[in-house]
Amino acid sequence: MLIAFAFAVMADPVSSVAYAVEAALRALNGDLALLVPTMSLVVVIIALVIVNYRQLIDRYPHGGGASAAVGEAFGDGWSFIPVGALVVDFVLTIAISVSAGASAVIAYFPSIAPYRILLALVLVLVVGGLTWFGHAGRLLFAVLTIAFIVVAVLVLVFGLTATPHPTGTITDTAGHAVPLAVVLAFPVAMALATGVEAPSSAIAQLGELNDAGRRRFGKITLWLTLAIVGTITMGLAIEAVHLRIGVPPAESTQIAELARVAAPAPVFAAFQLVTALLLLSAASSSFQAGPGLLKALARHRVASGEMVGVLPTALGRTNRHHTPYWGVLVFLVLAAVVTVAAGGSDQELVLFYAVSVFLSFLAGLSAMAVFSWRSRQPGYLVLNLIGALVVAFTLVVNLSRGTPLVSLAAALLVALGLYLVWRRNGRPPGIRNVSAEAEAEPEPASEPG
Repeated sequence: MLIAFAFAVMADPVSSVAYAVEAALRALNGDLALLVPTMSLVVVIIALVIVNYRQLIDRYPHGGGASAAVGEAFGDGWSFIPVGALVVDFVLTIAISVSAGASAVIAYFPSIAPYRILLALVLVLVVGGLTWFGHAGRLLFAVLTIAFIVVAVLVLVFGLTATPHPTGTITDTAGHAVPLAVVLAFPVAMALATGVEAPSSAIAQLGELNDAGRRRFGKITLWLTLAIVGTITMGLAIEAVHLRIGVPPAESTQIAELARVAAPAPVFAAFQLVTALLLLSAASSSFQAGPGLLKALARHRVASGEMVGVLPTALGRTNRHHTPYWGVLVFLVLAAVVTVAAGGSDQELVLFYAVSVFLSFLAGLSAMAVFSWRSRQPGYLVLNLIGALVVAFTLVVNLSRGTPLVSLAAALLVALGLYLVWRRNGRPPGIRNVSAEAEAEPEPASEPG
């Protein structure tokens, strides 16, 4: 059970290595010499976030994550900030995952590069359509994650003895002094951090365990995520420098070029296959989590007989596979629009990707700092404040690029819209717990279909 849960939950951050390392190199203007220091900083910040999120798992063994913490610390109305960030994050995860999946396919079949947008849209439709039939199960996501890890490690092992083969665009200058270049580049690669918070909410799926068991599963998953994502990320960065793999041509990706140079043809083919499948599983996970969140936000009656929720009841309707189909349609349309707007390019989307989730991180860390202050735990307080400052700095640097402001504005607008509807409906209770409710096991279907 632990393996199925842990490797399924970490599918999102593991899949992010498909584009995060390349995003950092592009931000460094192709300067390979600074790639390893930049990705090292990224991994250190992810470790800092994970250490802090252990506190959330201890406090909320039934799930809830940042929205539960923010609601308790500042009031229910503030919970809409992490909720709004989650909605935007799910849309972007679907769009960037299918776009990166299309890139993985095109890297193996470059002749179909002119059809990038069409391929990405087909993948959105396929993944969204499969969601209609309900949860594929944690086991399938876990298998795909493990398969990617195994093949990625195999590529890295072959790369140890491979002959360097300069590929793509490589420069010896990042366009800025070294410290400034790294500071400006690492926030783009923080897309790698998306999904690391998932265990704090996903433990709500573990209804068969007691509180201690859920805490244990959640914490082990956090540490496994750090170990696996950190190892693969640093391995790919180090081998990219060793093999001289620069910014790839338009019809390929950096990790595809690395695998092509490092490994035999069959291993390269397997790597592209498992990369594409893992990316599509990450998209599928958001296609389930996003509509699940809308379902939890929809007006519905709880066991006490009280009406809760703020969104139209239709978003809570499910078919016989427990799929909230109107929610799926909403995310399908939004993800398709974003994918087309980005030209089906994951490297265009990565500039927007980390902003919304870092807004959620900042809200959650601020709430934890409040708890540490109230409970007079100076050690945790220092840890929370350091985490919040680092996350805030990352967010500000990312926003300084200009275009990521779109993600922040979208998250805040969603949060504001939900807040206003919540007030208009008489401030129904339970808002802080919607993330946990969205992850809980589905109830019997409310409507055949």
